Amino acid sequence: MYVLTCIIIAIGLPLTLVAIYALYSMARSDHVAPIYVINLLITDLIQLCCMIVEVVPTVDEIISLVFYCIYLSALFASVYFMVCIALERYLVIAHPLWYRFGRTIKISAVVCVLVWILSLVFVILYYFFDYLVTDIIFVTFLLLPFPLLIFFLVGTIKALSATISVPSDEKRRIVGILVLVLLIYTLLFLPTIIWYIKDLNENYDEILDSLSFIFVQLSPLADSVLYVFMRKGTIDKLLASVCCCRMDSNDISRSSV
Repeated sequence: MYVLTCIIIAIGLPLTLVAIYALYSMARSDHVAPIYVINLLITDLIQLCCMIVEVVPTVDEIISLVFYCIYLSALFASVYFMVCIALERYLVIAHPLWYRFGRTIKISAVVCVLVWILSLVFVILYYFFDYLVTDIIFVTFLLLPFPLLIFFLVGTIKALSATISVPSDEKRRIVGILVLVLLIYTLLFLPTIIWYIKDLNENYDEILDSLSFIFVQLSPLADSVLYVFMRKGTIDKLLASVCCCRMDSNDISRSSV
């Protein structure tokens, strides 16, 4: 697990910095920078920095505890910024008029501040309450986004089937983003929730503990993939490459026959 953490840091840190720089360049080019994605990448950067402290063997115990609390706060914030991204994509399709006229930078900034404050409150509660209460708080706060992400995905797909004003490539990009967000949450965070639930029932599972810890540490890498998918044309290029591979394989099979 120590080696795996070092590998995640070595890969995730430069990828996250490159993504943040790309978004910064987008903002300087008079484009509207996706504020939720920027905050999500900031949480990833904080997590990776805390991982660096974790793998240093000579860190004081108090410093290690402080950085662990910071790591939990950033992890919690990253989950809810993914919910904000899914909500934004849902509003683009299901409520386009409200999104066009009601969405402002001020509202987005207020939502980001609320997420950061909520994550800080979570860490304070996690630190000051006893073991049983902290587990219940952790499971509750991490499980809340699951029905929301499913609702945004289903609602977006229903709205897309009824609209004709959205181009097909934009439809694929929006659905792809929502599916990827749900997959990241399901694959990387649900094992941790399951482990905490089993721990509440005094049914400790060492293998599930290790796997859930590894999956959670992979979240910064998964968020980098999410940023790539949010760029225009990425999903179309991916689908085009898959189609080309299928056509080439069909041509080979026909020529062999």
